[in-house]
Amino acid sequence: MKILVTGISGRIGANLAKALLDAGHEVRGLIWANDRRLDKLAALDVELIEGTIENPADANKAVAGVDVVCHLAAAFQGGGPFSNQQYFDINVRGVFNMLEAARQHAPNLQHFFYASTDAIYEKYIPGGIPDPIQEDTMKIAPSGQYAVTKYLGEELARGYYRTYGLPVTVFRFALAVAGDEILNFGQFYLRHWISAYARNTHPEAAAVRAELQRVRPLDDAAAENCLLLARDEQGRAYKSTLPTCATSCVALPMRWASPARWAKSFSLLHPRPTPGRRQFPIWRRNLASSTWMYVWPARFLPTTNSTCARANNYSATAHNSTSSA
Repeated sequence: MKILVTGISGRIGANLAKALLDAGHEVRGLIWANDRRLDKLAALDVELIEGTIENPADANKAVAGVDVVCHLAAAFQGGGPFSNQQYFDINVRGVFNMLEAARQHAPNLQHFFYASTDAIYEKYIPGGIPDPIQEDTMKIAPSGQYAVTKYLGEELARGYYRTYGLPVTVFRFALAVAGDEILNFGQFYLRHWISAYARNTHPEAAAVRAELQRVRPLDDAAAENCLLLARDEQGRAYKSTLPTCATSCVALPMRWASPARWAKSFSLLHPRPTPGRRQFPIWRRNLASSTWMYVWPARFLPTTNSTCARANNYSATAHNSTSSA
């Protein structure tokens, strides 16, 4: 089959393109002319078309004659900064252009995959999420331009199924990282939160940052590698699901034309979330021997410009690199 991948130069897009080629498919990618990440595609036998999803003519050209569309291109926090207008133009108007192009210029279309995000869920609630994320029970409450515009894209995609019978499926990606990035995942480091609270505008942010600075090791090398294990009010370690870019793209090619998946939404998460207390011993074995860890009773604090955790109390306990999490 001939498959279009928008966002092909991204982490998931490049991995998906390779997986599709390995499976014997033809792959076409829509690329931005000034994209500086195209070197990762040099070894792949893919057809590349320059253009943007914001331009209907470019979308039409990219979609023409394909059997499957994997629409990954989007404006997101990690690729910005983007203005509110840009979020709308790329994540809403761009999705509209792609759906219209698929409807009008892909007569043999078997499936249109739309990449959404788990950021649309209300994940940071008092007491934490008691159960694993389920698409049919998790409350949807997008906040911020990225999450709001991605959810509008979902609604457009489902609307095109209802109105035109376009075979769409929505995949809600969790944060995906490359295998070699897991050891450097910022949100598990004390230095990340100190920096985050320096930028945070919440009235209590300055006080929280001061407390974190208080427990920061004096030695700069130790501070750089200091891990932070956050627990909730019940003493439970926060859990995370960190699928890799390679594993995140596996779900897309399955059962291309299955009507049972049309107009449905699926969360792409690791099968079981992993508590930090299990991750950290592995991390410490792979980091410098000077690594320290602090156990931090914490809860998530609503904020307008970043997600952060606020300590209920700071009876933080320091452990050396041989202690268990």
